[in-house]
Amino acid sequence: MTDALFRLDGRAALVTGASRGLGRRFAMALAGAGAHVALAARDLERLEAVAAEIAAIGGEATPIVMDVTDRASVAAGVTEAEMLFGPLRAVINNSGIALTQRLLEVTETEWDPVIDVNLTGAWLVAQASAKAMVAHGQGGSIVNISSILGQRTNPGVIAYNAAKAGLDHVTREMAAELARYGVRVNALAPGYIETDMNRSYWETPPGKALMGRVPMRRLGQEADLDGPAIFLASDASAYMTGQIIGLDGGHAVGFI
Repeated sequence: MTDALFRLDGRAALVTGASRGLGRRFAMALAGAGAHVALAARDLERLEAVAAEIAAIGGEATPIVMDVTDRASVAAGVTEAEMLFGPLRAVINNSGIALTQRLLEVTETEWDPVIDVNLTGAWLVAQASAKAMVAHGQGGSIVNISSILGQRTNPGVIAYNAAKAGLDHVTREMAAELARYGVRVNALAPGYIETDMNRSYWETPPGKALMGRVPMRRLGQEADLDGPAIFLASDASAYMTGQIIGLDGGHAVGFI
């Protein structure tokens, strides 16, 4: 019975930013738990490759082209996901970008896209998903992908820090308003996760020094995301909402 709590068999799920990186991993995890996954991003070719990977492990996934900064595109994507798989029951709201920007040098042309994708885009996806869940009346779970930098600072990424801090508070506010409808809203806040895009940095002296200060003395691996994502998306967390769940090797309690 315990195992059944973590299953998503037959449920419609949407994962944004699913064409690569952590989004791809989230999509594969949900599909592995039995969800029918709508894969959303702008790059159709990459989405099709992820869908093929999921099919190869016996899962079901379909690409949906979506620009999270465009309200009409988001609304159309949520509608398409429900047409494909039925009432939307789980969302991993993952799309995000990061740019290096120092406080005294950052310009609006550098600030705006980070806020647009990481905060406004995440809000648009969460709102559209919530509307669908309230309308179908079966409840659901929205998991916003935040960051440890929503709670701590890191010099050089001021817009990203601001966006993730805002997303944490959006998560709490949505949770409070939507709880009466059976819609839960939580956030997963990863720390340093090793990916193909950043692996070379962690092999440099500064990267090794930074990794060595994390209390667990290692980077997070993409596989470390599977359990928390399935937990938050499934009935295993049925009485949990408005929470920001850290996945950071102890980063939040301070470097040692």
